[in-house]
Amino acid sequence: MNRNTKKQEVIVSGIHLELTPSLKTFVQEKSERLFRHQERIIRVRVELECDPKQAVAQKFTAKGHIEIFGPDMNASVSTDECHKAIAMLIDKLDRMLERRAHMIKSKRQRVRVADLEGAVPESM
Repeated sequence: MNRNTKKQEVIVSGIHLELTPSLKTFVQEKSERLFRHQERIIRVRVELECDPKQAVAQKFTAKGHIEIFGPDMNASVSTDECHKAIAMLIDKLDRMLERRAHMIKSKRQRVRVADLEGAVPESM
């Protein structure tokens, strides 16, 4: 499938937080990295939450949900700044995608015992 014709869907929502256009574009730009690594992503949903009752270090929470073929991926990050939370969330989701791709690749390349039995001659 040609990547240029595929629409990359990123849904951004705010909880107790007003979403500015600059905040939405920041999320869009950061999430492009996820689509570059994995082209089978259906949708990325980012929820930004501001909780003034939390401690200052955990005031902003960013939650990410990646809908992909297979099990969906979820991550959450809490920090003191909204942009920092978004950057850390995208980094975390990127690491999860890389780990998933590595696991799939290692399963494909794993040599099975049944395959080896026919290749090795018996010494008896």
